[in-house]
Amino acid sequence: MDLIERYLKAVGAQLPAAGREDILAELRDLLMSRVEEREAELGRPLTEAEVEALLREVGHPLTVAARYGAGPQHVVGPELYPWWMFGVKTALTVLVLITAVGAVARILFGQVEVGQAIGQAFAGLFESGLTVVGLATLAGFIIERQAKKPAFLTDWRAKDLGLFEVGVFSRRWWDSLHEKSGGGTLAETDKALDASLPKMSPTAGALGSATGWGIFLLWWSGLLGLGFRPEDLGGELVRGEVDYGLLFAETVTLLYWPVLVFAAAQGLFHVLRALTGSPARLTAAGDVIFRGASLSLLGWIWTSSPFSPLIRVDSVGAFVDRTETLIRTHEGVDTVLMLIVAAAILGEVFALLGALKTLFVGR
Repeated sequence: MDLIERYLKAVGAQLPAAGREDILAELRDLLMSRVEEREAELGRPLTEAEVEALLREVGHPLTVAARYGAGPQHVVGPELYPWWMFGVKTALTVLVLITAVGAVARILFGQVEVGQAIGQAFAGLFESGLTVVGLATLAGFIIERQAKKPAFLTDWRAKDLGLFEVGVFSRRWWDSLHEKSGGGTLAETDKALDASLPKMSPTAGALGSATGWGIFLLWWSGLLGLGFRPEDLGGELVRGEVDYGLLFAETVTLLYWPVLVFAAAQGLFHVLRALTGSPARLTAAGDVIFRGASLSLLGWIWTSSPFSPLIRVDSVGAFVDRTETLIRTHEGVDTVLMLIVAAAILGEVFALLGALKTLFVGR
């Protein structure tokens, strides 16, 4: 019976010290009873091969030991799994959008060829996707092993279900991908449901924004490998004596901490909106603060950044003259950048005015 003793030692090595001897004694009795029953049927002692076959019927030592273990026997259980899948799909959808924007920017700035950009985008997306799934799984593993279930699993409210409208948009994208890969077509009822969906609620929009800023924060800080960093987007664009790629990298370096704080604050604010039902005045107050911060950032780019000497104009007449020259000659990267920054400033001003109106009027 050396095989049985060896089997029991293998099982015992996986068991906690408390109760180990009792479990092994119970398992030994079970194994010996089966051996005796089999020997009685055959009318002879079992061979070593027959004992081994009997042990395989009982199960591998790791599997048998797990039956006596305490706590959940899964990483993410069936109750938490829908939450895990919702978070992963939403995060991956945002990740795809960021990767696509980054690839297009690198192509336009002349840093890489189209084929190379696509290949790097897929490689970066794969690596980053594994990171996102890994973080979500780690969170699920920790939550599953809490003595008390989190409140969001048991104390949910019907009025908060607008949070999950954002899942419809990511689900539509994933179902479309499934269909194109040969997995079948969407049901007509699903298509009718998608067509009848109302506009995303403010609460669902807040959750989507929080997810987007979270992914952006991971990328900006270098924790999310997409194959390119923020400073890489400038490429190697040199026109005349101006190295725009170098200026872009210098600007990103100077903005690293301000943008990091800005993105983290945005993410936390949108989480707060989602948790509070996204009241209009809270949203407006946040918009006023963040629009003001954006205007400060754009003002710095216009007046004091490495790009300032190239894009800054001191009068409306000079602005119009440079724009007319660009239209006539189709040349002038610095003028294009000037127009982009000016348009961004104008857009933020209008957004700030709208937020102020909502803050004081309430709608």
